[in-house]
Amino acid sequence: MSRRTENAGFGCLNCGLTVRRSTDGSYRNHCPFCLWSRHVDLRPGDRAAACGAPMAPVALRDRPGKGWQIVHCCTACGVVRANRVTRDGDQPDDVDALIALMGGSP
Repeated sequence: MSRRTENAGFGCLNCGLTVRRSTDGSYRNHCPFCLWSRHVDLRPGDRAAACGAPMAPVALRDRPGKGWQIVHCCTACGVVRANRVTRDGDQPDDVDALIALMGGSP
């Protein structure tokens, strides 16, 4: 799969808003408005997960060398994944939504 295919826009499964592809040099893997994601990867970027269920944002954490990450939990199978916060580009993550996650636990 090409980087262009992986970095595509999508409609959010949770809030229904249109999410544009990332313009900050990284992959877009969650909605910048409600922070929800979708279970599409077995390993980051492989798009090999058959699940496809929505992943709820459950916490915000700071990891050395990786920066701030949103912790997501799959609503169907329970897998937990962390995704980097999107700070730049056309659609940075909503600051108020990120602050609301600070009370969660990773």
